Parts: sequence; structure tokens; C-alpha cells
Amino acid sequence: MTKALVVVESPSKAKTINKYLGSGYKVLASVGHIKDLPKKGIGIDFENNFEPTYETIPGKEKVIKELKSAAKDADTIYVATDPDREGEAIGWHIKEELQGRGKNKKQIRRVLFNEITKSAIQQSFKNPTEIDQRLVDAQQARRLLDRIVGYQVSPLLWDKVRRGLSAGRVQSVALRLVVERERDILGFVKTEYWTIAANLSAQLPPAFDARLIKIEDKTVKAGDFGKDLKNTEIHIRGESDAVGITADLEKQSFIVSSVATKEKKRNPVPPFITSKLQQEASRKLRFPVKKTMQVAQRLYEGIELGDEGAVGLITYMRTDSTRVSDTALSEVRELIETQFGSGYLPEKAIHYRSKKNAQDAHEAIRPSSAMRTPESVARFLGKDEMALYKLIWQRFVASQMLPAVFDQTTIEIAAGPKYMLRATGSVLKFDGFLKVYEEGKDEKDEEDAERAMSLPIVKEGEQLKLNRVTPEQHFTEPPPRFTEATLVKALEEQGIGRPSTYASIMTVIQDREYVARKEGRFFPTELGFIVNDLLVESFNNLFNVQYTAHMEEELDEIEEGKMRWTDTLAEFYGKFTVDLEAAKQHMRDVKRQEIITDEKCENCGSAMAIKFGRYGQFLACTNYPECKTTRDIPKPHDEAGEEAHAEAAEETCDNCGRPMVLKRGRFGQFLACTGYPECKTTRKIQKGGQFAAPDVVLEENCPQCGQNLVIKQGRFGPFTACSNYPNCKFVKQETTGVACPECGGDLVVKKGKRGKTFYGCASYPTCKFALWDKPLPQPCPKCENRFIVEKFKKDGTRELVCRNEDCDYKEAVAAEVDTENAALTA
Repeated sequence: MTKALVVVESPSKAKTINKYLGSGYKVLASVGHIKDLPKKGIGIDFENNFEPTYETIPGKEKVIKELKSAAKDADTIYVATDPDREGEAIGWHIKEELQGRGKNKKQIRRVLFNEITKSAIQQSFKNPTEIDQRLVDAQQARRLLDRIVGYQVSPLLWDKVRRGLSAGRVQSVALRLVVERERDILGFVKTEYWTIAANLSAQLPPAFDARLIKIEDKTVKAGDFGKDLKNTEIHIRGESDAVGITADLEKQSFIVSSVATKEKKRNPVPPFITSKLQQEASRKLRFPVKKTMQVAQRLYEGIELGDEGAVGLITYMRTDSTRVSDTALSEVRELIETQFGSGYLPEKAIHYRSKKNAQDAHEAIRPSSAMRTPESVARFLGKDEMALYKLIWQRFVASQMLPAVFDQTTIEIAAGPKYMLRATGSVLKFDGFLKVYEEGKDEKDEEDAERAMSLPIVKEGEQLKLNRVTPEQHFTEPPPRFTEATLVKALEEQGIGRPSTYASIMTVIQDREYVARKEGRFFPTELGFIVNDLLVESFNNLFNVQYTAHMEEELDEIEEGKMRWTDTLAEFYGKFTVDLEAAKQHMRDVKRQEIITDEKCENCGSAMAIKFGRYGQFLACTNYPECKTTRDIPKPHDEAGEEAHAEAAEETCDNCGRPMVLKRGRFGQFLACTGYPECKTTRKIQKGGQFAAPDVVLEENCPQCGQNLVIKQGRFGPFTACSNYPNCKFVKQETTGVACPECGGDLVVKKGKRGKTFYGCASYPTCKFALWDKPLPQPCPKCENRFIVEKFKKDGTRELVCRNEDCDYKEAVAAEVDTENAALTA
């Protein structure tokens, strides 16, 4: 037993850590969770104090076998999973599998570090601890709560709406926020109001605008306001009022009533926590939340820095703490003094207060070394990695710099005895932290307008020249739709979710088609409205912002040892079962309900009814099943706000000659034969409303049924399939001529969810081997590996590379750009 075994989650993290520990340690990866609740069955014994049943995750048997084999030769096993609840739960399952019993019982120690650097790793191994059962209990409680809701509410949606839907303890509350915001927007009544500004000149330039703020000592109210005005307020409601006031102002003399200049400081913002990083990356880099976390994970786990090898560039990226270690503070202060001068350095380090219930054992997200400037590591980073690292570095450095200082000048101007106007401008006096970083904003505010305004030097009593008076019409605006950034912000402010959950929430509500995104903003779909309404009607107490936040607080109390996890489950389940039984009896049956309309069936004359199907509402004949006529409900706009396209005039089915009609399906509108169900011919509608060409018949026969193969148009371009679809579902796969290195099957060309080409084993799902890079059927000229791969670069060149990790063969050759994938990845 010469080596200690160290277990981490990911291979890249294992590679980086291994470099710092030396030959006395063997570092292996669990590749995430190794055990979970069963896929089939709820996996919770409600009669036995909520005892969970955990099973090995399919595909992880090989990993566990490898870990157990390595554990036999180790005297000590170190669990080095991530320093949060989920990492602790993974570590707990690893301990359960590897510890053994009796004489074979192994010593299991827990090591914790917030950054993957040599000093942090070595320090953590000098001070090992134990698995924290309180963190495990908190994570287990969250997992069981989510399983109870998902497994017992989702089947109701399958029965009442359609299969494949899901409800989630937190995701459904996020959906509720989106739906309620949309209803606020739809129900918003705009109110007209006017503002009036005078453009004035003093003895010295420049000319400037002053806004009308008072009429006869009453404050002019602008922007969002309620129906009732105070006695001290006035509202310029319409054009006639605005024109009258403008005409009166043009007759007045404009005299400077007061000039006030005061120094205004703007403090730096704290270093990033997870939610703030997600919001800022969304604003500044246009990164989806999921992408931000993926890129941050790579920066944390280690980037190859030439001779230095793999180095973790940032601290752990799932945190709600703004704490910074004393070592990191000393280092960043040294950098600020060296790079920007002592004039930018505060007398002492700035310590930021974390929010309530933050896990202050963690640190903020910061560079592992502030001395690694973005410029010094740029050549080792990809575009996305560089952009995110620069953002994190700038925010951290700025957080320890002096405030920015502005001179804010306010000029008040009397226009006769009746009117008062005001102009405000800010001049940057000392840039302070703004030299490095300025936080993004979701909407422009008053400060932006002030900084854009340049004011002349004036004195009290000075008469100003009137250039023009401009009335401007406005309307109050509804609240904006959520972006990913603002939805994360809303969830955080309401106390819903945790750093590790925001990305998955954004993904799930989109994958379930409850929301659609257009121009970066969330729109609830028709399905999203229906699912939300059913859940709120039946489970208002559960899918409730305040209750969900309360449950998060209870999970925090479990982690702090103030509450037992079984008590939390018992309290929740007692209330939940009451609502669940009521929902089983009374939840609206959307799938089977029908609303009779005045529309008549064109085939039999019976009334048409509104029904809900897989792809939304449609009209169906009430004489079903004798008459199976259905009709799409015309929509002036689709769920993402785009105008509907195309009429099905004069289009005929190329198979039977009958007219084609316009229908709406999962992927938008399409043409369908009116001979359905006898004839099931459909045609795609391309962008711009153009109808796709009919299938091209090939002379080649289907190997399964003998019918002709045809070239069809799919979501991601043409493909070859059997003309006898849907009776025969054969699709011809393009082979690469390369054998799968894992099972010996053929590697074939495939398309991903978004149309990007990849190469996978034809034996899927039995074999899940896949590549993004194109495999070529030629051996490596250096090591004779069975095949090499072709990597495409954005500059239009290609590179031939050997996949053997021990071989460094690489050859750059001229190539045409892979336009298909380049367009998809651009």
C-alpha cells in the first residue's frame, strides 16, 4: 500500500490535481454522481421515515469497479469532490462504496479546497476532515423533495394534458413568474403623459436641456404612476395641455435660480457570486446561463498553460459568498499598486458582507491568482474562456479599488413666476475602480442620462437664452419580459433556488417547451400557460414563491444542524398529500375538455369544438369518430411574437392529387394532405413562407421493405429515408468507413439537437461512443493508430490529429470551410 487514492468528479480536475500531489497519490474521477434514486419507482419508503433507496447509475458500474480496485491498494482514501452540498453527497456515496467493513475497512478523509492551485491543494491535504453529514442531509432532503413532487405531480399532467410533461418544485415556480409577468404585460393599460424640455444657452457653451419639473409649486409627474395624484403633483395628460404649456413657456424669461455642485461617490461592486456572474455574462457576453457555467467549470478545473501544465484559473464557481481569503486580498492589493498606482488603492482591504444564509466557507468567484492577467493567459484560452476569465478578473480587481468620484451639478431655472426647470449633469472627477470595470445594466437609468449631459458654467441670477421648447409624448410601459439574467435575479431576490440550480431551471423550462425565447426574452407558450394554471389551481401553496423560499431556508437550517431532514420531509409531505388527493379528483382535464364554437364542420355540418392536442389548441368536429375533420386555429402571431406565414392556396398533394392545407405542429406550420388519414403526405414550409419541394424519388430500394428511397427535407437539411413512411421508418445513415474503437461497429454521420454534425456509433444506444471531429479511415502515420480525425478551424483550414493521447501527430492542411457546422457554431 504505497499510494493514497484521491477521488474527484471529473477527469480534467483529476489531471490538474495529480500534477500537484506527486507519485504517492493516485487520482481517479467518479465522473459525477455514481448513485441516485432509481429511474423506475419513486425510491422513497414513506412508511419508514422517508428512507431512500439508492441504485448505481446505469453505466457507472465500470467506474465503481475501477475505484474499488484502486482502493484495495490504498491505505487512505481522500474524497476531493466539490465543496458544496452536491459534492458532499457524491463524496458520501463514494465513501459508502469504498470504505469496506471489519478488517478491510478503509480510512476515508475529506479534503476541501476552493481553488485548484498547488498551495490550495497541498494545504487541504495537510488538514483533511470528515464527510459533513449535515451537508449530505440537506442535499438528500432537496433530492427527495424534488423526487416527490416530480413523481407524483407529473403523472397528473400526463393524464390531463399530455405525456412527457413535468412539474418541479422550483422549475414550476420559475414558470409561474414568467406567466404572471406575461399576464401583467397583456393586462397593462398604457397611460399617456407628456414631458417638456427647454434647450437653453448660457454665456459660455455648451447649450443644454432643462426639464420642466414644477408648475405653480406642483411637481410634474412623469413615468409610471397610479391613478391618484397627490395634491402636490400634476400630470400633463394630453397634447392640448402640453401645447398650451409650451406656448406659455416660450413667452417667459429663463433665470438661473440656483446652482449646486456636490461630490458624489460610486462604490465598486463585490466580486462575483454565481448568480451575479450568470447575470453579467448574459448582459455583457450574451452567454446563456448554462454556457456560463460550462465555461466557468473549465476555468476552475484547469487550463493547460504551456510549461506550467494544467492550472485552475478561478475559484469554485458555485457560491453565494463574497468572502475573499487574506492571501488573495494581499495579492490583488499588490497588483493594484503596481499596475495602477497607490492612488487607486484603499488604505485597507475591502470586506463585503454576504447575504443571509450564504455558505461563507466558500469564497467569491475570483482568479486563483490576480497576477495572472487576462493578457498573460490569452494565448492558452479559447474565445469564450478568455471573455469569461477577463470578466471575472476585472470584477475582482475592481472590487478592491477606490470609489469613482463625480462632480454632480444641478441647475434650477425659473421661467417666470409659474415654472421651474432643472438640468443635472455629472462629470467624472476620478475614475477609481471604473478604470478597470463597470457593471452592466438591464435597463438605462437616470445616472446614464446625467453622465451624458454636459453643462456650462453658470451663476445665480444669470439670464439664459431660450433656443426652443420641446414637448414630448410618452406612454407608461409594462414591466419587461424576463431575460435569463433578470429571471435569475428575480429567483435570487425571492430566495428561490441556489447557485447550483439556476442553470438547470433555465434549461428545463425551455426543454419542456413551457417558454420560448425571442430576442433574449422569455415568452410563455400556450402549453406553459396551461400547465402553470393547472398547477396553481391545484397546488397554489406548493408552487408559491413564499413557500418555495421557506423550503430553501429549511434546507439551510438542515445544513446548519438546526433541523432534522426527516422533519422537513414530514412537514412538507403532510400538506402535499392533501393537495395531491384533491388534485386527483378536481384538476381540469384539458386533454378531454372541449369548448363548443359557432364554427361548422365543412364536411358534415356539425359544430366544431376547441380541443387541446400535443401541439396546442385546434378545432375538431363534434361528430367524432364518424367525422374526423380538424382545423388549425388561425393565429395572427405565434407564441414568440412572429407573424404567421403562408396560405395553402392551390397546393396539391404529389401522392394523391388532393388539396393541401396549412397546419401547425411541434416545429411550426406545415402543409398536410386533406386526404388524411388515408394519405399522410406532409410538406415543410421554409423561411419566408416558401413551400418545400416534394420528396425526390431515388432508384435505390429500402433494405427493410423494398420500397423506393427518397430524399426528404428535415429540420436540418436533406436526408434519405424510405418512401413507405410511417409504415417503414428506415433512414439511411452516411457511414465514415471507420470502425468504432469501443465495439467495432460503424461510425456514422449524425445530427445533434441543433443540427450540428457529429459522428456516433451505429450500435447506439448499446454503444454510446461519439465524436465531434470527423474520423478519417486512414491510420496515424506516426503511431499507426487505426484512424485520425479532421478538426475544422474558423479560418477555413483543417487539421489532421491523432486521437491517441500518447501521440503528438498533428498536421495542418488547406481545406474548405465546413459551412454547415461553421454557421451553426458561429
